[in-house]
Amino acid sequence: MSLRYALLALLTARPLSAYDIAKQFGTSVGFVWYAPDSQIYPQLRNMEEEGLVEATELPAGGRRVKREYRITDEGVRQFRDWINDPGVYQRERDTHRLRAAYLEWARPESAREHMERHIEFHREQIEQWSAVRAAILDRTNPTLAARLASSPPEQHERIIAFKAFAYDGLIERARTEIAWAERGLELVDKFAADPTPTAAQRRA
Repeated sequence: MSLRYALLALLTARPLSAYDIAKQFGTSVGFVWYAPDSQIYPQLRNMEEEGLVEATELPAGGRRVKREYRITDEGVRQFRDWINDPGVYQRERDTHRLRAAYLEWARPESAREHMERHIEFHREQIEQWSAVRAAILDRTNPTLAARLASSPPEQHERIIAFKAFAYDGLIERARTEIAWAERGLELVDKFAADPTPTAAQRRA
């Protein structure tokens, strides 16, 4: 998935200025596709050149103007094509599993810190994602509210169900990560108590 499809997904709800896109990105599609502002703004310009979005200049107070982006018919067509494409799964590049595979080289306190930080990060993610999921289900999420306002009422249940389903997956994956790291802590404690030095420790 490229950033353009995440931006098109956001714009299928309603037109937004570049500032509002960057602001809402972090509270909606940004949870599943992270991108800093430094990537969002150039991508919007590229998408405008390719005809996927069009911008209208609107007054923004005083002499200032803001550019409001809306998705074009071509943008909708490409977004639909992407949604209907089953996609290709990529080979893993997992820093945390790579490090875990060689923790015999680490000091016990460092190995323990790796696992504890992993747990803390994913607990924070669960808290954040759970709050977003709750706001989706009670329809108080502003991005969802805008999408529902522009969609026929008979589609609302389906829209909400799929959004909540996506966050269910994120939450379940984070819980699995926590359980994995907790087992890692048990291993660290087990081998920290073992007086037999490893080959790596003997070479240190």
